[in-house]
Amino acid sequence: MRIVDVCAFYTPTGGGVRTYIDRKLAAGPAMGHDVTIIAPGAATMVEERGANARIVWLENPPFPFDRNYRYFADESLLHRAITTARPDVLEASSPWRSASMVARWQGATPVPRSLFMHSDPLAAFAYRWFEGVASPAVVDRGFDWYWRHLIRLDRHFGMIVSACASLTERLAAGGLTHVVTNPMGIDPHVFSPRLRDERLRADLLARCGLGPGATLLLGVGRHAPEKRWRMIVEAVMSAAYHRPIGLVIVGAGRDSAKIRRTMAGNPHIHLAERTTDRAEMARYMASADALIHGSESETFCLVAAEARASGLPLITPDRGAAADHARASNGTTFASGDAASAAAAVARFVDARLAGTLPAPPDEPVRTMDDHFRTLFAAFDAMIAATAEPARQAA
Repeated sequence: MRIVDVCAFYTPTGGGVRTYIDRKLAAGPAMGHDVTIIAPGAATMVEERGANARIVWLENPPFPFDRNYRYFADESLLHRAITTARPDVLEASSPWRSASMVARWQGATPVPRSLFMHSDPLAAFAYRWFEGVASPAVVDRGFDWYWRHLIRLDRHFGMIVSACASLTERLAAGGLTHVVTNPMGIDPHVFSPRLRDERLRADLLARCGLGPGATLLLGVGRHAPEKRWRMIVEAVMSAAYHRPIGLVIVGAGRDSAKIRRTMAGNPHIHLAERTTDRAEMARYMASADALIHGSESETFCLVAAEARASGLPLITPDRGAAADHARASNGTTFASGDAASAAAAVARFVDARLAGTLPAPPDEPVRTMDDHFRTLFAAFDAMIAATAEPARQAA
């Protein structure tokens, strides 16, 4: 099966989407498929990723609001690249303009199409912009044009893939009819509680100016407004007023300076450089005392899944995919976007940890990314068979 994925938000400096695509490029050929990723880049070129896997970079301009990304500006160039790749199944990985371009591509024979909801724009932006002024339901009515856009896409794509149940429910309630839930997973054989390293934990706490008796919270993600790191910093500083708590945030991005200003020189919060070394991140995950996350707009929240696989308790907002992970693992939640509620949640967690009363997470198998891809590729096979059936009947 030749799988072609038009991925508008793939970039070497990216986070969850880059991790997902890199795993697809490995998993697809291992399962007998050929995978082509088409992404906007600084120059047109083909980057081979071993046998039967490649990234086709198409020269396109930088994205105006985040220079780490580029966007597809030339539809005819994209259509030629799709035609050259000869897909058996065609994917779009963003619900925006590139999905409409994929919907308009015309092949010599019918090709089934799938849209993967790697982003949730209303939760990431609109709900946050209007919080305290309008409820999500009111915002949805104000952004009816976006829901009409999704419903149009739903007519062209045989499958809309959602990685978490809460997003699936919202999309179905908004009128989409082809939504399926296929949770993602973690890299197999990378994350494990067995990697816990007390010396690393002590070193991370020392970077926060604290001894090993303190509680170590870990945050992982881009320094972007929708990740709400400034709120998390405020919450941890408030909870730490009567408790020794260190916070290490691993990441980088355009909000770094704002986060540092919010920290106001607090020595118990440390901003660590982002890392693409999965083994190093696995050691960080296993060696902390909890993962804290601020974004309610995640579509799967890979870092939460990795934390769960590392045996790490979760402190998350009460909406979105991060909340799904927290509830499934007996984690701690707080009111989304509310620093005071987040501070109270941190305090509850620390107090319960010190008292030894934290609930144990359920004993259940860890879902891997390969589990996700086996399910996804089986769905693609079914779509291809369903597309071919009318032609066989006509013949």
